[in-house]
Amino acid sequence: MTHWQPVHVLYGGAHLFRPDLMTRAGAVALKALDAHGYPELLVKGVEERVREKLRSAAVEDFRIDFEDGYGIRSDAEEDEHARAAGRTVAAGGVFPKRLGIRIRSLSGATRERGLRTLELFLQEATSLPDNFVVTLPKILHPAEVSTLVRALDTVPEIKIELMIETPQAMRNMGAFVDAAEGRCVGAHFGAYDYMSSCGITFAGQTLLHPVCDFARATMLMQLADRGIDIVDGVTNLIPAGDQAAVHAAWHGHGEAVRHALLSGIYQGWDIHPAQLVSRYATVFQFFAEFAEPAARRLRNFVEQQQQATRMGVQFDDEATVAGLRNFFIRAVRCGAIEPTRIREMTGDHFAADGTDAAMPARR
Repeated sequence: MTHWQPVHVLYGGAHLFRPDLMTRAGAVALKALDAHGYPELLVKGVEERVREKLRSAAVEDFRIDFEDGYGIRSDAEEDEHARAAGRTVAAGGVFPKRLGIRIRSLSGATRERGLRTLELFLQEATSLPDNFVVTLPKILHPAEVSTLVRALDTVPEIKIELMIETPQAMRNMGAFVDAAEGRCVGAHFGAYDYMSSCGITFAGQTLLHPVCDFARATMLMQLADRGIDIVDGVTNLIPAGDQAAVHAAWHGHGEAVRHALLSGIYQGWDIHPAQLVSRYATVFQFFAEFAEPAARRLRNFVEQQQQATRMGVQFDDEATVAGLRNFFIRAVRCGAIEPTRIREMTGDHFAADGTDAAMPARR
C-alpha cells in the first residue's frame, strides 16, 4: 500500500450541497449516537475514538451526486445546480480530504446531460481542492471513459473513478482503466445494479450475497497490481426511526463493513450521515480487536531474524508477514490506532508513521 485511502465515501444529492455540509454530517451522526447509544460491544476506547472522529473530521470523502441521489430533474434545474455546486467548491469551505462529483452515465440518452453538467460545474469551479475526482457510473464501453478523459483535457489534475455495475463492466474493467489514460484512482462496486443484472431479486439483495463476494474478488484480482482502490457498495437500510430501527440498521451496516474489511476492501459507500457511526465503530473495532495478536506475530517473526516461524498454531513466513504489515499501515492511516501505540506493541519493529517506510526492521 503506497497511499492514503479514505474508509468511506458519503454521497449526497447535488441540490443539497452546502459549504458546511461536512460539519453538519458529523453533527447528525453525533446526535444519533447520543440519542440511541451504539449497541455493539466495543473494545475499550473505541467509542471515544469514534466520537472524536465525528467531531473533528467526520467525512473523509464526499461525492456531489448528479445521478441516483439526485433524481430526474429538468435541464434548467440541473444546469443551475451544476453551476451552484461549482461556485460552492470554488469558494472553499469545510471540505473533506477528498471531494468530487458523480455525473450521469455517458451512455445512451444521458450522455449529453452528463457532459453538460460536468462542463457547467467546471466553468464555475475555478479553484478545485486537491484530490478532486469525477465518478463515472453505469459504464458499458471503454469509449465512455475516453469521452470523459477528453472532457477533462484542460484540467489534468482531476482523477477518475469507475463504477462497475454489470457483469459486462466486470469483464471489461481492464479496458476501462486503460481508457482512463492514467487518471483512474478507484473502481466502485455498484452492488444493487449488479445483483439485479444477475437476476437476483430484492429478497436476496445484500452486500453479503455470494455474488457480491465473487464480484469483489474479481475486482481485487484484476486491479490488484494497478494501484487502484476498490470501493464497496452501499448498505441501503437507513438508521432512522426508533431505537430498535436505528440499532438494526447500524448492525446490518456494521456487518457489511466488517465483511468487506475481512475481504480486503477498505472503503465503502455511505448514503446517510448516521451511517458514519457504524462505519467508524466497525473500522476502529476491527483494528483494535486484531492489533495485539498481529503485533505479537510480527514481533516474533522479526526477533527470529525473519525465518519462517510458528507461534502457537499460527505459521508465519514473509508472505503472511506482508499481511501483518499492511494491517498496521491501514490501522495508522485510518486513525484506528495511534502510531506510537503500534510501535509500542511491535517492540519498535515498526516505523509507525504510516508512510511507505512502515516496515519491520530488517536484520
